[in-house]
Amino acid sequence: MAPTWAFVALLLFPMTLGAHAVVQPAQAPPGAYQRYVLRVPTEREVPTTRVEIRFAAAVTVVSFADVPGWELEVMTDSAGRIVGAAWTGTLPPRRFVEFPFVAVNPDDEATVAWPVTQTYAGGEVVEWAGPEDSDTPASVTRVTASGDGLPASAWLGIASLAIALVALGLALRKAGPDAIRV
Repeated sequence: MAPTWAFVALLLFPMTLGAHAVVQPAQAPPGAYQRYVLRVPTEREVPTTRVEIRFAAAVTVVSFADVPGWELEVMTDSAGRIVGAAWTGTLPPRRFVEFPFVAVNPDDEATVAWPVTQTYAGGEVVEWAGPEDSDTPASVTRVTASGDGLPASAWLGIASLAIALVALGLALRKAGPDAIRV
Protein backbone atom coordinates (compact mmCIF):
# COMPACT_ATOMS: atom_id res chain seq x y z
CA MET A 1 0.00 0.00 0.00
CA ALA A 2 2.99 2.34 0.40
CA PRO A 3 3.31 2.91 -3.38
CA THR A 4 -0.30 4.17 -3.49
CA TRP A 5 0.37 6.74 -0.73
CA ALA A 6 3.60 7.77 -2.44
CA PHE A 7 1.62 8.38 -5.65
CA VAL A 8 -0.95 10.52 -3.79
CA ALA A 9 1.86 12.49 -2.11
CA LEU A 10 3.43 13.19 -5.51
CA LEU A 11 0.11 14.50 -6.79
CA LEU A 12 -0.27 16.82 -3.80
CA PHE A 13 3.36 18.01 -3.75
CA PRO A 14 2.94 20.72 -6.43
CA MET A 15 0.25 22.39 -4.29
CA THR A 16 2.79 22.92 -1.51
CA LEU A 17 5.25 24.61 -3.86
CA GLY A 18 2.95 27.62 -4.28
CA ALA A 19 2.75 28.35 -0.56
CA HIS A 20 3.31 32.08 -1.04
CA ALA A 21 0.81 34.91 -0.62
CA VAL A 22 -2.22 33.57 -2.51
CA VAL A 23 -5.71 34.92 -3.14
CA GLN A 24 -8.46 32.33 -3.55
CA PRO A 25 -10.47 31.45 -5.52
CA ALA A 26 -8.25 31.15 -8.59
CA GLN A 27 -11.33 31.30 -10.81
CA ALA A 28 -14.48 33.37 -10.31
CA PRO A 29 -17.59 34.30 -12.35
CA PRO A 30 -17.98 37.69 -14.05
CA GLY A 31 -20.11 40.32 -12.32
CA ALA A 32 -20.38 38.37 -9.05
CA TYR A 33 -19.98 39.62 -5.52
CA GLN A 34 -17.13 37.28 -4.64
CA ARG A 35 -15.68 36.38 -1.24
CA TYR A 36 -11.93 36.31 -1.65
CA VAL A 37 -9.35 35.15 0.90
CA LEU A 38 -5.74 36.30 0.96
CA ARG A 39 -3.69 33.53 2.62
CA VAL A 40 -0.20 34.47 3.78
CA PRO A 41 2.30 32.08 5.41
CA THR A 42 5.44 33.13 7.26
CA GLU A 43 8.22 31.55 5.22
CA ARG A 44 11.12 32.91 7.29
CA GLU A 45 12.38 32.20 10.80
CA VAL A 46 11.08 35.60 11.97
CA PRO A 47 7.44 36.72 12.22
CA THR A 48 5.48 38.49 9.52
CA THR A 49 4.43 41.91 10.84
CA ARG A 50 2.64 43.56 7.90
CA VAL A 51 0.74 42.39 4.82
CA GLU A 52 -0.39 44.81 2.12
CA ILE A 53 -2.45 44.08 -0.99
CA ARG A 54 -3.18 46.37 -3.93
CA PHE A 55 -6.45 45.98 -5.81
CA ALA A 56 -6.73 46.08 -9.60
CA ALA A 57 -9.06 48.67 -11.12
CA ALA A 58 -11.06 45.77 -12.62
CA VAL A 59 -12.49 44.77 -9.21
CA THR A 60 -14.47 46.84 -6.73
CA VAL A 61 -13.66 45.89 -3.13
CA VAL A 62 -16.66 46.50 -0.87
CA SER A 63 -15.88 44.99 2.56
CA PHE A 64 -13.42 43.18 4.81
CA ALA A 65 -13.76 40.62 7.60
CA ASP A 66 -12.16 41.29 10.96
CA VAL A 67 -9.11 39.13 11.63
CA PRO A 68 -8.31 38.67 15.33
CA GLY A 69 -4.90 40.05 16.27
CA TRP A 70 -4.58 42.13 13.10
CA GLU A 71 -5.30 45.82 12.55
CA LEU A 72 -6.70 46.80 9.13
CA GLU A 73 -5.90 50.00 7.26
CA VAL A 74 -8.05 50.56 4.15
CA MET A 75 -6.46 52.66 1.41
CA THR A 76 -8.65 54.75 -0.91
CA ASP A 77 -8.07 57.07 -3.84
CA SER A 78 -9.36 60.66 -4.10
CA ALA A 79 -12.74 59.35 -5.33
CA GLY A 80 -13.12 57.09 -2.29
CA ARG A 81 -12.51 53.85 -4.24
CA ILE A 82 -10.71 51.16 -2.22
CA VAL A 83 -7.32 50.63 -3.90
CA GLY A 84 -5.52 48.64 -1.22
CA ALA A 85 -5.46 47.28 2.30
CA ALA A 86 -2.75 46.69 4.89
CA TRP A 87 -2.91 44.50 7.97
CA THR A 88 -0.44 44.83 10.84
CA GLY A 89 0.03 42.19 13.51
CA THR A 90 2.35 39.31 14.35
CA LEU A 91 2.41 35.98 12.51
CA PRO A 92 5.02 33.56 13.91
CA PRO A 93 7.15 31.28 11.71
CA ARG A 94 5.44 28.17 10.29
CA ARG A 95 1.99 29.73 10.58
CA PHE A 96 -0.40 31.30 8.11
CA VAL A 97 -3.19 33.85 8.35
CA GLU A 98 -6.21 34.47 6.12
CA PHE A 99 -7.60 37.91 5.31
CA PRO A 100 -11.15 37.67 3.81
CA PHE A 101 -12.65 40.44 1.70
CA VAL A 102 -15.55 40.85 -0.73
CA ALA A 103 -15.16 42.35 -4.19
CA VAL A 104 -17.39 42.79 -7.21
CA ASN A 105 -15.85 41.08 -10.23
CA PRO A 106 -15.70 42.78 -13.62
CA ASP A 107 -18.64 42.06 -15.93
CA ASP A 108 -16.33 40.75 -18.65
CA GLU A 109 -13.75 37.98 -18.55
CA ALA A 110 -10.44 39.18 -17.13
CA THR A 111 -7.26 38.11 -15.39
CA VAL A 112 -6.90 39.87 -12.04
CA ALA A 113 -3.47 40.03 -10.40
CA TRP A 114 -3.24 40.52 -6.63
CA PRO A 115 0.15 42.12 -5.79
CA VAL A 116 1.03 41.63 -2.12
CA THR A 117 3.85 43.05 -0.01
CA GLN A 118 4.89 41.00 3.02
CA THR A 119 7.07 42.60 5.71
CA TYR A 120 8.98 40.55 8.27
CA ALA A 121 10.26 41.54 11.71
CA GLY A 122 13.66 43.08 11.14
CA GLY A 123 12.49 44.91 8.02
CA GLU A 124 12.84 42.33 5.21
CA VAL A 125 10.20 43.00 2.54
CA VAL A 126 9.00 40.46 -0.06
CA GLU A 127 7.01 41.73 -3.04
CA TRP A 128 4.66 39.00 -4.30
CA ALA A 129 4.13 40.87 -7.56
CA GLY A 130 6.12 39.04 -10.22
CA PRO A 131 5.00 36.94 -13.19
CA GLU A 132 3.65 33.43 -12.59
CA ASP A 133 6.99 31.74 -13.33
CA SER A 134 9.02 33.98 -10.99
CA ASP A 135 10.27 33.29 -7.45
CA THR A 136 7.81 35.88 -6.10
CA PRO A 137 4.69 35.58 -8.27
CA ALA A 138 1.58 37.66 -7.81
CA SER A 139 -1.50 35.54 -7.18
CA VAL A 140 -3.95 35.58 -10.09
CA THR A 141 -7.70 35.04 -10.38
CA ARG A 142 -9.24 34.30 -13.75
CA VAL A 143 -12.66 35.91 -14.04
CA THR A 144 -14.40 33.70 -16.56
CA ALA A 145 -17.74 32.11 -17.26
CA SER A 146 -17.00 28.43 -16.71
CA GLY A 147 -18.39 26.32 -19.53
CA ASP A 148 -18.23 23.15 -17.45
CA GLY A 149 -20.46 24.48 -14.66
CA LEU A 150 -18.03 23.53 -11.89
CA PRO A 151 -15.30 25.67 -10.33
CA ALA A 152 -11.71 24.43 -10.36
CA SER A 153 -11.93 23.55 -6.64
CA ALA A 154 -14.82 21.17 -7.35
CA TRP A 155 -12.78 19.37 -10.00
CA LEU A 156 -9.92 19.03 -7.51
CA GLY A 157 -12.34 17.45 -5.01
CA ILE A 158 -13.66 15.04 -7.64
CA ALA A 159 -10.11 14.07 -8.66
CA SER A 160 -9.15 13.51 -5.00
CA LEU A 161 -12.19 11.29 -4.45
CA ALA A 162 -11.37 9.28 -7.58
CA ILE A 163 -7.78 8.74 -6.41
CA ALA A 164 -8.98 7.67 -2.96
CA LEU A 165 -11.42 5.17 -4.49
CA VAL A 166 -8.72 3.71 -6.74
CA ALA A 167 -6.38 3.39 -3.74
CA LEU A 168 -9.12 1.69 -1.71
CA GLY A 169 -9.85 -0.68 -4.59
CA LEU A 170 -6.19 -1.61 -4.93
CA ALA A 171 -5.85 -2.17 -1.19
CA LEU A 172 -8.93 -4.39 -1.05
CA ARG A 173 -7.84 -6.32 -4.13
CA LYS A 174 -4.46 -7.10 -2.52
CA ALA A 175 -6.11 -8.07 0.78
CA GLY A 176 -8.50 -10.56 -0.85
CA PRO A 177 -12.20 -11.22 -0.34
CA ASP A 178 -11.82 -12.39 3.28
CA ALA A 179 -10.34 -9.01 4.36
CA ILE A 180 -13.71 -7.30 4.63
CA ARG A 181 -15.56 -8.19 7.81
CA VAL A 182 -18.34 -6.26 9.43
